[in-house]
Amino acid sequence: MTATVSQPSAELAAPASSGGAPRRRTRVLALPEARWALAATVFFLLALPLQLTGAPEWAWGALYALAYATGGWEPGWAGLTALRAKTLDVDLLMVVAALGAAAIGQVMDGALLIVIFATSGALEALATARTADSVRGLLDLAPATATRLDADSGEKTVTAAELAVGDTILVRPGERVGADGRVLDGASDVDQATITGEPLPVAKEKGDEVFAGTLNGTGALRVRVERDASDSVIARIVRMVEEASETKAPTQLFIEKVEQRYSLGMVAATLAVFLVPLAFGEALTQALLRAMTFMIVASPCAVVLATMPPLLSAIANAGRHGVLVKSAVVMERLGRVDAVALDKTGTLTEGTPRVTDVRPLTAAGPDEVLLLAAAAEHPSEHPLARAVVDAAHERGLALPVAWDFASTPGVGVRATVEDQVVAVGAPARLLQGASDADSARAAVLTAELEDGGRTAVLVTADGRPVGVLGIADRLRPDAAATVSGLTSLTGTTPVLLTGDNRRAAARLGAEAGIEKVRAGLLPQDKVAAVRELADAGRKVLVVGDGVNDAPALAAAHTGVAMGRAGSDLALETADAVVVRDEIATVPAVISLSRRARALVVQNLVIAGVFIAGLVAWDLTATLPLPLGVAGHEGSTVIVGLNGLRLLREAAWKRASERA
Repeated sequence: MTATVSQPSAELAAPASSGGAPRRRTRVLALPEARWALAATVFFLLALPLQLTGAPEWAWGALYALAYATGGWEPGWAGLTALRAKTLDVDLLMVVAALGAAAIGQVMDGALLIVIFATSGALEALATARTADSVRGLLDLAPATATRLDADSGEKTVTAAELAVGDTILVRPGERVGADGRVLDGASDVDQATITGEPLPVAKEKGDEVFAGTLNGTGALRVRVERDASDSVIARIVRMVEEASETKAPTQLFIEKVEQRYSLGMVAATLAVFLVPLAFGEALTQALLRAMTFMIVASPCAVVLATMPPLLSAIANAGRHGVLVKSAVVMERLGRVDAVALDKTGTLTEGTPRVTDVRPLTAAGPDEVLLLAAAAEHPSEHPLARAVVDAAHERGLALPVAWDFASTPGVGVRATVEDQVVAVGAPARLLQGASDADSARAAVLTAELEDGGRTAVLVTADGRPVGVLGIADRLRPDAAATVSGLTSLTGTTPVLLTGDNRRAAARLGAEAGIEKVRAGLLPQDKVAAVRELADAGRKVLVVGDGVNDAPALAAAHTGVAMGRAGSDLALETADAVVVRDEIATVPAVISLSRRARALVVQNLVIAGVFIAGLVAWDLTATLPLPLGVAGHEGSTVIVGLNGLRLLREAAWKRASERA
């Protein structure tokens, strides 16, 4: 009565149009379980009217035999294989019960058990396959072929798997990007909602990153391949979720451990139910029928199925919304989190510095100060230099050409701009030894900006200070709401752990609604902070993105990495990855995990009530075998479908609202 999410069906429905996300959908009859169940049902339905109308026994008997064979051979073989491994499988017990019913003349009842049992197994296999479809359908986003540009042969159409890192591909208007890479030439709008969740197409030009499977707009792009097809964002999503589906949560492992002892006990109890009444004079047929019914209704099929469907459904749903949970163990653990530690840069913030203040020191206006600074910084690749240049571009400033560019690590840059020697860099270094009024004012502005949590950058022209720039990393738009959601879920406000200076950390913490801020931390200090919380009995969730966060992610009860800019080490160490860098999904997935755990408990209660009720009926009265079969298999189907409720879009929406 079990199936695995990692085995997709061979036959799939056609993908949707290229404009949207393709949809994989397993056809019912593509599953062998469904075909065998259908055959068993057909033979049963042919035999039943013949038996009821008094046809010769050989006619309906042969059809019943075919129903037994088609519906029972697969679970029977699986049960015998398990028995050879010294494991008692509940599937084998069901087949034995059906054969036992036939042995005492209840051929129709045994066939009905086989049919319902096979149909139940087919429904479970279909539900499991549909769970896999929801994740593996992402593979359809990546095109099968791409146009590679070769130096000798020009354009050549090759399969996406043939592309290697360093190849250049041409992406024409309306085509899907063939590989993860970076734009070398061209400009276009790319619809990457299927990967990042962004609702509008994103402008792409030289230097921008593009993802395999995203849809190009009206422009042509030349893209340099930066990842193998097997390591693309889409492939990593599929691989990680498949790996997650193969793991077993602690609850599932406990149930499987108990299942073996339970099954052995059930066999012993079945013998007792048969032998005790027989010893007290009950008819052989009646005693055997009661024992067979007991074996069926006491079987723990529904209990075995109670755990994994909710957890796997939650994993698949989270994966569709950009959160890769690496295992069922992690999905179960997420719901137990009661304390959260957040990194700052790249986690609560966007990880990209931006110019927030332009403070002139002379009669020159802010735009003139920014123009000089951006022109001098333009040749630099430093992140702060990029922030200054981007700010100038956002204001529409035309940058003059800079000459004699020089960069000094720890100090700044120097270049000739419009016949002035412009220097941009650390105020402490550029003001060293200066005592004039402009330098004094620059020092005051620098202190104000740094007190406000910004990085101050001084701009001088011919040695004279002309302005001070304030640069800061911007808080993510959904950071404050995320902190509020995490506080609501865990009952405590998250703590901010950062290597940044205390003033910048305190300012950002206040903006996000975080009171506990621990700044200036080295990686080992972050680990110590996490262990301090754990020693206090808290189950700590750490969210980070950098190499320096990896030790804390490993030390935490559960670690979550921001995927878009996260380091490889952080992504490997973390238990879950936020692919789209939407930090608001963190409280949502915690809420979804708690819903999955609640459904596990609900399923166990449903299964227990059915088993207890049917067993009590069989022992205290006469439970008809067909009714026992219907009750047992019905409870199994109910439990399976109940767990799959978390596949629905509404489940994620509800989890987001509760977070």
